[in-house]
Amino acid sequence: MMCGMKIQHSVRYDAPVGEVYAMLTDPAFRERASQAQEVISLDVTVEGESVNIDMVQPNTDIPSFARKFAGETSHAIQAEQWSQGTTAEFSVTIPGKPGSITGTRRLVADGDATLDTFDGEATARIPLIGGKIEKLIADKLKDGWNTEHGVGVAWLEGNR
Repeated sequence: MMCGMKIQHSVRYDAPVGEVYAMLTDPAFRERASQAQEVISLDVTVEGESVNIDMVQPNTDIPSFARKFAGETSHAIQAEQWSQGTTAEFSVTIPGKPGSITGTRRLVADGDATLDTFDGEATARIPLIGGKIEKLIADKLKDGWNTEHGVGVAWLEGNR
């Protein structure tokens, strides 16, 4: 039985939880944060506490062995189902590919600031190279989250 790769990641915003939640559920913010990740195509939908980001990105940053599996671009659908403005069930699916990420995203007060944390798992059901693919998709998630954080810091400072 194949097990996934555990992922934990956290970023800090100098803003209260309510402001961070409002930003993360603002379609304009999610579009800007996704565009900063050099997407080729993008569709952001926010309905109530549901956030869906359907994107295609170039695979220029992954090793050639993985590009053979993934292709020249990656299509990913990120879904967040928020509850009470603090916790989201989080998933990234890769249509047509046997890889995914699932977990929980939490906004936790840290004094006057907010920790945006993720605890989850990347899985790739591919014999022999699944572990390497899991590491790649986990690293890609963390890189994307760090890019989103940079956009978020500017956004919360009023750079919209």
